[in-house]
Amino acid sequence: MAPASDSKHIRKAYLTSMKEGVVELQRDWRATRMPPISMEGKLHGYLSLYPLPASEFGEKSGYFVDETNHIVFVFYPEKYSKIEYKGASIYVAGGFNGWQDAVGKDEWELVPERVGGRRVLALRKDLDSLSPAEGSQFKFVTDRHHWFLVDMSAPNLAQDGMGNWNYAYSSKVTGRHRLGFVLKSQIDFSENNSLLYHTRKGVERANLNLGDFFLGLKSDKELGAIPQGKRVTFRLFAPRAKWVKVGFFEDLDQPEKVIWVLMKRGEDFVWEATVEQDLRGWYYWFRLDGPKNEFSLFDPNFKVLDPYARAAIGREGPGIVVDDSRHGRPPHPFSSPQWQDLVVLEGHVRDFTQNLADLPAEEGKPRGFSDLAAYAKRKDFYPKRLGVNAIELQPIQENDSQSYDEYHWGYMTANFFAPHSGYAKAPEKASQVDEFKELVSTLHGQGFAVILDVVYNHVGEPAHLMFIDKLYYFHVGADGSLSNWSGCGNDFRSDAPMARRIIVDSLKHLVSFYGVDGFRFDLADLVGKPALEEVERELKAIRPDIILIAEPWSFRGHIGPELRDTGYASWNDGYREFLKRFVRGGAGMPEIQYFTKGSPIHYATWPAQTINYVESHDDRVWIDDVTEHGGFDGTYPTHHDIARTRLMIATLMMSIGMPMLHAGMDFLGTKNGVRNTYQDGPRNALDYKRALQYPNCARYFADWVRFRLSSKGELLRHYNRASDAFFEFIDGKSSGSYACIYNAKGEWGDAKLLFAINPGLGPVEIELGKWAELAWRQIADHERFHDAKDETWANRVDKRLFLPPLSCGLWEKRS
Repeated sequence: MAPASDSKHIRKAYLTSMKEGVVELQRDWRATRMPPISMEGKLHGYLSLYPLPASEFGEKSGYFVDETNHIVFVFYPEKYSKIEYKGASIYVAGGFNGWQDAVGKDEWELVPERVGGRRVLALRKDLDSLSPAEGSQFKFVTDRHHWFLVDMSAPNLAQDGMGNWNYAYSSKVTGRHRLGFVLKSQIDFSENNSLLYHTRKGVERANLNLGDFFLGLKSDKELGAIPQGKRVTFRLFAPRAKWVKVGFFEDLDQPEKVIWVLMKRGEDFVWEATVEQDLRGWYYWFRLDGPKNEFSLFDPNFKVLDPYARAAIGREGPGIVVDDSRHGRPPHPFSSPQWQDLVVLEGHVRDFTQNLADLPAEEGKPRGFSDLAAYAKRKDFYPKRLGVNAIELQPIQENDSQSYDEYHWGYMTANFFAPHSGYAKAPEKASQVDEFKELVSTLHGQGFAVILDVVYNHVGEPAHLMFIDKLYYFHVGADGSLSNWSGCGNDFRSDAPMARRIIVDSLKHLVSFYGVDGFRFDLADLVGKPALEEVERELKAIRPDIILIAEPWSFRGHIGPELRDTGYASWNDGYREFLKRFVRGGAGMPEIQYFTKGSPIHYATWPAQTINYVESHDDRVWIDDVTEHGGFDGTYPTHHDIARTRLMIATLMMSIGMPMLHAGMDFLGTKNGVRNTYQDGPRNALDYKRALQYPNCARYFADWVRFRLSSKGELLRHYNRASDAFFEFIDGKSSGSYACIYNAKGEWGDAKLLFAINPGLGPVEIELGKWAELAWRQIADHERFHDAKDETWANRVDKRLFLPPLSCGLWEKRS
């Protein structure tokens, strides 16, 4: 991030400590007759300048130019996961050597070397031998054509016009364009500071960027409103604030009676005030002011909702002083199923209960936590009928809905600690705290693990953290504009320690206080692998069986493969698109085998690391996506639509990995051709009457879930990766039809399963060879599961297994 500058000589200037920093010139400092540089603002006087090693520049930029005018491409292995480069050769590839054409050529392979005392991989080339006309952009790549993601904080990022980020080199930016400087006294963050470059033609000015040093500031103090008997301590981390006040009041109908108290700043930039009064149940806000520039949004009149508030009245606040110790005992321990034994159902708090006319509702109160808890206790609770053992709730943290009854998916978070006030019966009394706690306890009592969808890649409106410190908490460009890889207007800076601490602290609170069993991270690519790894360490210290799931993409990129050496499972978009093609007869045997085996090696290093799914809250639902009707409207599914849906659930349950369903898909839930329904409550609410309209389909889903979790389904629930010999595939040689023997070599005992499927519109016969000699009993076909009375109507396994159009079958080896 570079600040605005009207200097022709200074590219940018930034701090590396409270008294030190770096000036980056437009060109090599040796070619510049250096006039003196001084400081403007509260600090005056000329700076002490000294040259910096060119190699330091290479750590972020991927290159530097040495003293012999050779460009040194440099790769730092510790910045990447070993799984990405272990045993691989690494090359530099760019416009100057044909990108892909460079892979495998010795002249572009990096070799071990020490640079700046550190072990790296490097390649030296005569700078004059590279032709900028062919392109100066480059990246690092393995001999297996794995492309390493660039460092998004690099100073030399460039886009290729197709949405990809690369490094770019310049003969003028060599690494020797950087000078260190020392200030006479410590910087004041609450002021606007500039460097003055004194030339013969006058004085040029360059803003002083606070740099990575500023973004590394942190404190370990407990934050928020902290009740201690008959006193409350308020704390807020605000590193650039000139002043901070906390205002508290007792009567929500009389906010004008707020009492404002000036807080005191500590050396760690945490502002603090202690009030000698029992304020539990009172309401509060913060106000603060700071420097006015393009990197700030300070407003002394804006009332800021405490990012650590345990409860809030709504998206604008105020927060409520909550004493955790007054809200019941710690949650009762719940043992989640092992990951390979999970079948997850994704759904929304209101969608489950909105259309239940027989569920009592308080007049004027929208459906919320207590309604879902009451429904969960009933025998006809939908997830119970479906047979899943984990429920993934869409975000329940405070969101930016403008009223309590406004329908909202919840992906625009206003506070990370507070359960959503719109799901509470008495939000002004912080009832959402007890009601959500009771919901989790109730779902546990019914045998369900509780997974929460959480959003830490961006925030909703108003962006309270932006009023605390836009520069510290959000990614911004050189002109102070917000980056927007989330597509929601801002990107949360999870690599700043106190931003990451908000993430970790709020997740630990959800686990320790509410008893939540796991999390699914929205747009995890933007949260970033380092933050995700810290989350994993911190949460597993509390609860080793914590369930961690990533949606591994964003508009910026996809980190699914990079998460293979972590404890995260990832939504598998490749599987999703494969299965849509497969049921239409458009998939080939290589991808059928790859996805059936659990997307091994490239996407998942252990079986349950892939979340296999075809529908979620986002985008079109399954039946709308595959319907034969125009306009993606599956309101009235055709015979083929229903048949393909049955083939989908059969394939999904027979695939290695963690299966996930979306609420309503078993009874062919539709959005009536509408793609994005994030605020369309009536369309998203579960229409249980469709289960009566399509009962056989709903029952077929439930039977598959029941089989998957049964003792016979153990052959599909792998803890460790099975050998390739575990599977034997037989190509049906028509429209993607095939048969697969599970436990073919008997390494898991005597049990075997035979699954055969034909997604084509014509019948097929599959040659089973030696497998026809075994005795098989049919368990299921494309319409139903069989019992002992169905032997007469079973599809007998012969040397040539007959499969009708759009059909499948499942058999077990007779003992």
